[in-house]
Amino acid sequence: MDTRRGFLGRTGSALGATLSLPLALEPSFAASPDTSGDWPRETSFRFTGEMANFEAAQRALASLYDVERDFATFDAAYYGAMTLPVQASYRAYSQWVNRNNSLFLRNAAPGHPRDTELDCSRAAVAKLLGARTEEIALSGGGTEALYALIANYALLKAGDAVIYADVDYDEMQYACDYLEQSRGARIVRFSLPEPHTEANILAAYDRILKETPRAKLLLLTHLSNRNGLVPPVKAIIAMAKARDVDVILDSAQAVGHLPFTVADTGADFIGFSLHKWLAAPLGTGGIYIRKERLQDIAPWLGNRIHGPEDIRARIPTGTVDFAARLTIPRAIEVQDAIGLDAKYRHLVRLRDYWVEGVRDIAGLEIMLPQETGRFGAVTGFRLPGMKGPDDAKVAAKLFLDKYRLLLVAKAGLASGPVLRVTPALFNDSSELDRLVTAIRAERRMFL
Repeated sequence: MDTRRGFLGRTGSALGATLSLPLALEPSFAASPDTSGDWPRETSFRFTGEMANFEAAQRALASLYDVERDFATFDAAYYGAMTLPVQASYRAYSQWVNRNNSLFLRNAAPGHPRDTELDCSRAAVAKLLGARTEEIALSGGGTEALYALIANYALLKAGDAVIYADVDYDEMQYACDYLEQSRGARIVRFSLPEPHTEANILAAYDRILKETPRAKLLLLTHLSNRNGLVPPVKAIIAMAKARDVDVILDSAQAVGHLPFTVADTGADFIGFSLHKWLAAPLGTGGIYIRKERLQDIAPWLGNRIHGPEDIRARIPTGTVDFAARLTIPRAIEVQDAIGLDAKYRHLVRLRDYWVEGVRDIAGLEIMLPQETGRFGAVTGFRLPGMKGPDDAKVAAKLFLDKYRLLLVAKAGLASGPVLRVTPALFNDSSELDRLVTAIRAERRMFL
């Protein structure tokens, strides 16, 4: 049986080599290509771990990863980390692309045309989201995807209003602000009332839409990277459409995290990451544009590589990490083997584990109400007395330096900064126990 570290060091393994890990894996995939330069061959992946039992699921999932354990890293909202099978595929594709270099990049590799192979990745993402392949374009991550949708929204006229909320991602707010500079739009910013119950959220969006008669575009975040809020997306989009307001849905934190399809959202325009919760290689993401709405997003800076009727014209064209994009179907296969519903339930269990361990601390604020459907793995909190943005940074540094716990200081909410905790599939309850112990020990640091 291979150890994880031993496997990672064996870069010259022949095609067909397999990895067997305790609890979680059946022999299932080719490790990396040999010197013959064959296209990487992968056998089917099977996850044999137990997901219903919390402790058994932790053991099974941990065996899929090789990550630094000296620190407990609670930042999956930034990067999800590849599983070992995905790492192996990425390494294999990297070697193959390097061996074939421009022959592949120029769409000329015999038997493996570049666009045909990349279309396999587009098709896999389309299936994951319940979309058509021609409605998906791959991008260099969620930020690039959403910039492309927002900056190139074609129906905006000078004087039209663009709305966003305090829970929306910084860079997507910047993209909306750019529409004011470049297109003469009027930017309308508002804050969601706390507590973030469904009733409060719907009332806030209904009010801002009524108060903004020239609203044309609304940025909506599927799962907030600030505090973890999952708003009632479909209801908000329906509310906006009833007023002829288009919605660009930021699903960077939702794909591979929340079970959903494009039909479940009602959205016509979605940007997303794949290197967060799907755990594909870094620098992978994409856009969805409902086919009937394609012309309402203009090509990227006049991009004509694929033609105006092709969604791929809406994304920057360049020499990207093709191996990363070729690996996307493998990441989806691993997720499918675990089961997205089971994965989501496990992530919520990890979140609830630490939240319940600190909920009784007087003055500590958990930023999300315990309301079904309003959160996944991500949750922000405030220590008693924590107020300014520097407080959050000081606290994050203390948890890292003193306790070897990586939490993230997040500003931007109208009510003030928070510390964000984002467990990943590789985290376990012993690490969460360390977190709970540290929070309880430092609960008076700002008092």
